[in-house]
Amino acid sequence: MTLTFTTRWRDELPDYYTALTPTPLSNARLIWRNAPLAETLGVPEALFHPESGAGIWGGETLLPGMSPLAQVYSGHQFGVWAGQLGDGRGILLGEQQMADGSTRDWHLKGAGLTPYSRMGDGRAVLRSTIRESLASEAMHYLGIPTTRALSIVTSDTPVMRETREQGAMLMRIAESHVRFGHFEHFYYRRQPEKVRELADFVIRHHWPHLQEEPDRYVAWFRDVVRRTAVMIARWQAVGFAHGVMNTDNMSILGLTMDYGPYGFLDDYNPAFICNHSDYQGRYSFENQPVVAQWNLQRLAQTLSPFIAVDALNAALDEYQTELLTEYGSLMRSKLGLFVSQEGDNEILNALFALMAREGSDYTRTFRMLSHTEQQSADSPLRDEFIDRGAFDNWFATYRQRLQQEGIDDAQRQQQMQSVNPAVVLRNWLAQRAIDAAEQGDMAELERLHEILRQPFSDRSDDYARRPPDWGKRLEVSCSS
Repeated sequence: MTLTFTTRWRDELPDYYTALTPTPLSNARLIWRNAPLAETLGVPEALFHPESGAGIWGGETLLPGMSPLAQVYSGHQFGVWAGQLGDGRGILLGEQQMADGSTRDWHLKGAGLTPYSRMGDGRAVLRSTIRESLASEAMHYLGIPTTRALSIVTSDTPVMRETREQGAMLMRIAESHVRFGHFEHFYYRRQPEKVRELADFVIRHHWPHLQEEPDRYVAWFRDVVRRTAVMIARWQAVGFAHGVMNTDNMSILGLTMDYGPYGFLDDYNPAFICNHSDYQGRYSFENQPVVAQWNLQRLAQTLSPFIAVDALNAALDEYQTELLTEYGSLMRSKLGLFVSQEGDNEILNALFALMAREGSDYTRTFRMLSHTEQQSADSPLRDEFIDRGAFDNWFATYRQRLQQEGIDDAQRQQQMQSVNPAVVLRNWLAQRAIDAAEQGDMAELERLHEILRQPFSDRSDDYARRPPDWGKRLEVSCSS
């Protein structure tokens, strides 16, 4: 199969980028490739075996049709207008034309200095590229919209973060890298015609069914609101915290992107902060739904020159309903409830209160609950709680609720086990793979990726157990 690339961004949005080529690393070599994704994209196996160096994966060569560029955008960071930002260490190499007419961006992270690097060095490090590859693939197999990782290259180029680290590059694949911040950029430059031009671009290429609609802008924005709400609901259901929900890190397509100081919940703590640079807890786990709404409001503001404010507000008002509908459906499935009844929220909230009081492991609690037999007062989950009496009281109410539906255990357990993962990407698992990779051993990285492709399969090894004490104390910053 021949890879075909188009240049829609370059040709249709000339003011939204700077053309430039990647800056290769020293002695770059490919250390990981995503074989399932490569097969989906039709990437020839020979590309992963360049005659010398790292080839396309290290920015040393380009494929026919590629026209590399760095995108410009702006954004609010930690709730404060930050002005112009842009691709400070990433370069969009090209847009692959797929057989169904869609495209996939090939975006190389760590590709060197760009006009938007500000005070940065334009580089990524092995640690951060491994974390992104693991997280994005974990989210994909959990069924959460996300960018994907195709390859990782390491090198002998030294890069300074908190310490001296190995320079690296990651090939990121996405249907689009358009961010809320792209719209903010030209709105705050008082060029509303450019904002509208970008809206036309994304509708033309990603919402083509809306092009002939007389109210296409409103319909499009409503779908952006819906996609964002669905993404956040799915984050909350699996216990995922992003860590840096700035507007420049928000995808217009509702994709999870820009993995940095993320974390999956270990002990259940709604106030969990995964970014040790987030001193005020703006991006805590429990704040993610309201922050996403705030970000959507910033996006709506940029569209106000050509969409009526009443229509924008009406679309924003749908966010809460969309979020709660998706979250409610997911949590009922996690509890094994097939129909909604009054009192279901009380059952869930009572479980959360018990989990928070005891520091119960979020993933293990729901996975073990998925083995419940409604006619039995015994539960494998009981031994996870210190206050057995409190658990027994909750479990009796829960069993009574299950029995009201008349669904057999096998059917219920199958549903619960399809939405309650046995394995998530805990930070300590990622760190173990990073430590080995930095010593030249990629076996754990490969093994962890394979396990994350099957998150709903029961395991009895340490990939599904509570983390060790040191694993709960890991600090993750924006440089991650």
